[in-house]
Amino acid sequence: MSFAELLRNLNPQVIGSLKRAIELGKWPNGVAITADQRRLCAEAVANWERVNLPEEAQVGHVPPKSTPCGDKPEDEQELSWV
Repeated sequence: MSFAELLRNLNPQVIGSLKRAIELGKWPNGVAITADQRRLCAEAVANWERVNLPEEAQVGHVPPKSTPCGDKPEDEQELSWV
């Protein structure tokens, strides 16, 4: 089974279990997760979320900065030539 096929067979419950294993460092049966397993789980979660969730719901999403007044941040404001 290829990685793409594996991703197609995942569902939200499996993704939740993988996230939990990454977070706790062990599988549900108590066996420690290896560094390679953690890396593969994280890769699977990130790829599955990229395809199945909106950007703001994905792990690692950082919302754009906003100012207290609701204006655009300085680096996004339009320039005007005088």
